[in-house]
Amino acid sequence: MKLNQLIPFGVISTIAFALPISTQAFSPVTSGNMYSQQLQASRHPATIAQAGEMIAAAGTFVAAEKLTVGTARVVVENGQRYLVFDSAFQTSDQGPDLHVVLDPSNKPPATYQDPTQYINLGKLQKFAGEQRYPIPATVDLSKFKSVGIWCRMANATFGYAPLQSPSNATR
Repeated sequence: MKLNQLIPFGVISTIAFALPISTQAFSPVTSGNMYSQQLQASRHPATIAQAGEMIAAAGTFVAAEKLTVGTARVVVENGQRYLVFDSAFQTSDQGPDLHVVLDPSNKPPATYQDPTQYINLGKLQKFAGEQRYPIPATVDLSKFKSVGIWCRMANATFGYAPLQSPSNATR
């Protein structure tokens, strides 16, 4: 190989090396924070209730201990139920251990005395924005009337959304 042939090869190699490489095809993410980030990037917030999704319940967040705003929806997608927060969701970042819980009352208590009273869907993924949480098939949703943002460490309900039946829920 001559020197004049190496220069174009070197330039092409440098350009190829500088280009970003997507690893999405090599490592699909199906749950957790990365899933939520990919979901948010792949869907426009206004179109989260797309074809193939059915809204089973919905509610608007209200403040309890801290200002909490946005909408929560229970959607069914391909037989799997999810609790979905819209892009307007926001709560305080002052909670060290925030969790998403389903509660049997329209207004969850300020503090929980009985840990069997609620269903914990997991740690809050982020303080603001669209996110979704799978609801286990074993959970009887007819027994739960609200979703809460609860600080486990302080045992304090930051905010909650009373859930309404599908006939009262809007898209």
